[in-house]
Amino acid sequence: MGVELRWAQHVKDISSKAASHLHFLKQLKQSGAGQNDLLCFYGAVTQPVLEYACPAWHSSLTAAQSKVIEAIQRRAMQIIFADNDYTVSLIRARMDTLESRRVELMERFYRRSVLHEASCLHYLLLDKHKLSVTD
Repeated sequence: MGVELRWAQHVKDISSKAASHLHFLKQLKQSGAGQNDLLCFYGAVTQPVLEYACPAWHSSLTAAQSKVIEAIQRRAMQIIFADNDYTVSLIRARMDTLESRRVELMERFYRRSVLHEASCLHYLLLDKHKLSVTD
């Protein structure tokens, strides 16, 4: 009997936890916190929940699961920048979508942990000379 990894429960758990943080984000906004403070709270408290260990699970997400996770950030941006759409809010916040951040984090992990010659995983590469990813 093999282990079958499914990420539906993980997505549900992190989405629920991150969504509960949005309540505090709203309270901070109602208390008069500025956009920079709200962004700091989101980046320090909520975003890490949505990205923790993502190199392990990002490539296994369905499009629907990715949308569920992105919806949390979309809601956070709506709280912080009430008058802007999601794209404009991300530009104002100098942020990327969570999906593009997960791709970047996954690529960075691969370059540092797998392609790096000192890595204990490096020997697993089939043909080291054909792969070329730069730092």
